[in-house]
Formats: sequence, structure tokens, C-alpha cells
Amino acid sequence: MPMTQSEIDTFNASLTDALPSLRVYALSLTHDRDRAENLVQQTSLNALVGRESFRPGTNFGGWIFRIQRNEFIAQMRRERRALDTVDAEAVLATPPVQENRLVMREFVAAFRQLSRNARQALILSRLEGHTYQQIAKHVGIAEATVKTRIWRGRAALERLLNPETASPRDARRKIHRASPRFG
Repeated sequence: MPMTQSEIDTFNASLTDALPSLRVYALSLTHDRDRAENLVQQTSLNALVGRESFRPGTNFGGWIFRIQRNEFIAQMRRERRALDTVDAEAVLATPPVQENRLVMREFVAAFRQLSRNARQALILSRLEGHTYQQIAKHVGIAEATVKTRIWRGRAALERLLNPETASPRDARRKIHRASPRFG
């Protein structure tokens, strides 16, 4: 049964609302901004083509993310077939995938330790590409506050991910915090 105009409008609004989350998920899958953007575009196209298969009233997020996951897998399979034709030396020169997963796991653990405000500012600026002014307007704070949150968030991530590069001042703070207080 064809969708009504109201259902089509709701579908289009749901797809538009899902785009920022699709971008974040695509970036987590591809680890490459251009490939992630292509994946989001292909996912949106597949969703529009298969719009009739979506049942209104069901979980749109689950439906669209499944499309994106399936498209990512299909792209990986196509790339693997293309790699079969490349000589073995080029294949061996690529970094191992499991190392990328470990790095991503460490990043996510460190990212979760940041304050909610710092995480929000970093996501809006780095992943979604918003300007300081756009973020300030969206969150309802001063532009300077946005810059500070991003700077502090990046600095905290640097300390959490690379403790050996932390400054001596940071090391003194850690020792001071860890030492028992007498008196």
C-alpha cells in the first residue's frame, strides 16, 4: 500500500533528524570523514528508494541504522574484491584492523571521562563541523565559552590518551591529589 503524503512528510522529517547521528555512526565505522559522508549519502539514498518498505509507527532509528550498517558491509565487500587484484606487497603494507579497534576503544573510554559540556562541544565542532558561533547559538552560551570547552576537552583527551606527554605540572597535581593529607 503506497504511503500517504502525511507519512511521506513524517518519513522525510525523521530522515533529516537522523542525519547528525548517521554521520557520527558512519565516522565511527569508516574513521575517514570523506568515506563517512559518502556512506551517509548512500544510506539516505537507499532509505529514500526503500521508503515503501518502512512501516510507519515502527522504530525508524533501528531501520535507518540497519540500512547504514548493511551499506557499510557491502562497501567493505566491494573493496575486498578490489584488493584481491592488488599485489600482496600492497596488502601487507596496510595497518592491522585490530589496532584501530584498540585505539578507538581507548579513545571512547577517555572521551566518556570528559564533562558532558566538553563532549557536546567537541562533537558539535569536530564531528558535525559546526562553527563556534553556531554551537554558541545552539547551546545558548557565549562563543568564548565554546572555545574554552573545546580547548579544555582536547587538552583533557591529550592527557588521558598520552599520559607520558603530560606536563610536569600535571604530574605534580596527580602526586599531590594522590598523597594522603596529614594535619
